[in-house]
Amino acid sequence: MNPLLVSLIGTLVILPTSSYAQWSANIGASSNYLWRGVSQTQDAAAIQGGIDYQHQSGFYLGSWASNIDFGDDTSYELDFYTGYSGQITQQISYDFSYLHYGYPDADANIDFGELKAALEWHWLWLQYSYVINAGDNVTAPTLDNRDLRYVEALIRYPISDTLTLSAHYGYSSGDVVQAWYNTNNYSDYRLSLSKSTAIGDVSFTLADTDLADDDGKFIISWSYSFDM
Repeated sequence: MNPLLVSLIGTLVILPTSSYAQWSANIGASSNYLWRGVSQTQDAAAIQGGIDYQHQSGFYLGSWASNIDFGDDTSYELDFYTGYSGQITQQISYDFSYLHYGYPDADANIDFGELKAALEWHWLWLQYSYVINAGDNVTAPTLDNRDLRYVEALIRYPISDTLTLSAHYGYSSGDVVQAWYNTNNYSDYRLSLSKSTAIGDVSFTLADTDLADDDGKFIISWSYSFDM
């Protein structure tokens, strides 16, 4: 069993059950699954979902899954994450987390994990991610399989009570980017309009990168969250 999963299960066992803790779940569908601007499904649709635990102290953990298509026998992604969030002031919040990207049916060892640090102020959200553990087959043998950094910024602007406009920019760099895309850095961009409804959130997104031969994409997605 994955060591991180064992740790998460152990944490759940010792956490007290109280009104200050909450379980929730989410399901969704998207016309394309993008990760840092790049399709993980070869531009096909994706079905996704996850389970989350949130404690009043700020501690949280969860899991999330999606179908993927890397052009080989790998068919799904299964992630686990844990972290801690809180407030610096009434207007500034922070979040520190670890996210493990898992590919259980992959022929090679391509799992990896990132540490993340985020700050949010009003409409602005900033995050830095850095790989701290990775499988032997994430990159070529001559490259560092833990050399992947990602800096991102997101601006969310509420147009109304149910409509939100958001703009995202991300910058990836390192040996892992070199191995995957034959360049040591690239940028990704995203502009989205989201609508909240009684049966979930619907988003319309325009996304692109500055990678060679990568075309812009239009994506429609739906997600629904509920307490357990």
